[in-house]
Amino acid sequence: MKLAFFDTKPYDIPSFEEHKPQGMSIKFFETKLNEDTVDLAKGFDAVCAFVNDRIDAAVIDRLQEMGIRVLALRCAGFNNVDMKYAHGRLHVLRVPAYSPYAVAEHAMALLLTSIRRIHKAYIRSRDFNFSLSGLTGFDLYGKTVGIIGTGRIGQVFAHICRGFGMQVLAYDKFPNLEWAKENKVRYTSLEELLKESDILSLHCPLNEETHHLINAEALEKCKKGVVILNTSRGALIDAEALLNSIKERKVGAACLDVYEEEADLFFEDNSGHILEDDILARLISMPNVIVTSHQAFLTREALDNIAETTISNLLTFFETGSCPNELCYRGGTTEDCKNGKCF
Repeated sequence: MKLAFFDTKPYDIPSFEEHKPQGMSIKFFETKLNEDTVDLAKGFDAVCAFVNDRIDAAVIDRLQEMGIRVLALRCAGFNNVDMKYAHGRLHVLRVPAYSPYAVAEHAMALLLTSIRRIHKAYIRSRDFNFSLSGLTGFDLYGKTVGIIGTGRIGQVFAHICRGFGMQVLAYDKFPNLEWAKENKVRYTSLEELLKESDILSLHCPLNEETHHLINAEALEKCKKGVVILNTSRGALIDAEALLNSIKERKVGAACLDVYEEEADLFFEDNSGHILEDDILARLISMPNVIVTSHQAFLTREALDNIAETTISNLLTFFETGSCPNELCYRGGTTEDCKNGKCF
């Protein structure tokens, strides 16, 4: 099997080379997969893509013309794939879960950094400035956190929050009531969650229904001073509406590991360039906003799990013609479709 691996970063290669079986060859391309680069996959049996590769109709058609019928996503999200157009043309495999602890722990790291002003204190101390002025934070104990999306990552984040003594509210299209009862989590409506939460954390997939889930209207329903965390997908939040709410002092702080227009920015060194995205530039400039570069997944454990599952997906598909982690055209797994839960 010959695999064309797009959007390669140095940290990708060791884990994939380690899990690569005999008989599989991987060609690592630094470029992203899109209409301009898809011809690099000519002569390969499958392609492997990441979150900012663009697999639209033109790319799918070209892959099909070259005889490539399998796309292996090395991530959980699939909003960058035209799933409806792929139906009947391209088999799309994904990694539904790698290390939920990696993402959930990063979300908590962002939250603690923000509310305890650790990022500011670190910069000050580098200049031997040990003043405490402006560093007052607040306790997490007793605060209410609202979690949107209670898949594996959302559940782990809820467990972490419970460990801090927080009250946990949750919203999910498919609530896990047994888990909620066991872990003292209360499911509620989205509107109530927005109104009651001191902290709001997003852990849901991006689709037509959740695009700009957090918009101007939703932000208006939130508590004054709410802290917003997003370690899922950037377009869950309307960035311009978030910026305006921060300027109006409605949102107390924002911690973003993702951004809706990140595709040409994140994962790259842009320090020598002028940032043309005015909204992102203004968000980064604000003292109550922390932006990290889509790194929540980046732990040794997660990278190992991603490589192992991606290669296992490919081997299973080529050996049997099917894979439990294959996505159907509506976005759920093929197993979800069988069970009537395709989302």
